[in-house]
Amino acid sequence: MKMRPLGRSGLLVPPLCFGCNVFGWTVDEAASFRLLDKVLEAGINFLDTADVYSRWVPGHTGGESETIIGKWMKLRGNRDKIILATKVGMDMGDGKVGLKPDYIARAVEDSLRRLQTEVIDLYQSHKDDETTPQEETLAAYDKLIKAGKVRVIGASNFSAERLQAALDIAKAHNLPRYESLQPEYSLAERNSYEGALQRVCESNDVGVITFFSLAAGFLTGKYRSEADFGKSPRGQRGIPKYMNERGLRILAGLDAVAKETGAEPASIALAWLLAKPSVTAPIASATKPEHVDTLVAATRLTLTPDQVARLDAASA
Repeated sequence: MKMRPLGRSGLLVPPLCFGCNVFGWTVDEAASFRLLDKVLEAGINFLDTADVYSRWVPGHTGGESETIIGKWMKLRGNRDKIILATKVGMDMGDGKVGLKPDYIARAVEDSLRRLQTEVIDLYQSHKDDETTPQEETLAAYDKLIKAGKVRVIGASNFSAERLQAALDIAKAHNLPRYESLQPEYSLAERNSYEGALQRVCESNDVGVITFFSLAAGFLTGKYRSEADFGKSPRGQRGIPKYMNERGLRILAGLDAVAKETGAEPASIALAWLLAKPSVTAPIASATKPEHVDTLVAATRLTLTPDQVARLDAASA
């Protein structure tokens, strides 16, 4: 597995990040362990989670995904082999939300405890908090880095203007900078990243790890009509908005490249992201071990310029 630098952080990551948001939601603990074993065996040692996963499930409070990962690493004794990414800032209830320094200081301790580790490799602001001065947030992260609890920091769901401002503040005040951005980006969702946000990342050498890289499963090709929406909880939540003329055009484009390469549509969709110079590693999740093979196949698939251009046109 050829590793890639994540921004200027010094971290080297594989070209795929395994998303762990399904742990404790659509995948139970035992199945999560099997998925993690298979992912690591394939050379994918970059794991992304968040404190809020999976608070949206009835009866959950958040932290379920982190807890499962922590148990797995403890049982396997493999923490030193893992590049561990988690996030802070989404609403955890009882006023636990945002990026104020005192809350970050408490939230990181909760994540460290659930993950059963002493350090988080990549700690990310899950979303922007415009009620808190960015200098205060970055200073809070600076303390965590100096205390050895966090290695580097990243951002998610930031606008181009706010990300650039954070980078400027970090440089002006000698504070840690966001080394990565986690935007929504896929063949199905291009507008929010392409353009200003992409330019900020490229001009500042910020690593990009994309979420919803397979558009909640739409780009796997298993959803072709309204009758397919019930195939998974994620399908019911996120797929209907893609089932339109443009979405069907994207699926047709994936089908055409699949015939040429023998690869699955999901592998092709991820390989399209990997063909974009600014993308470091797409994030993708799986619920079954055989799905992992499809994800890993994307790291070995190089699309031709013509294939990339045709997919660009299909998803325009």
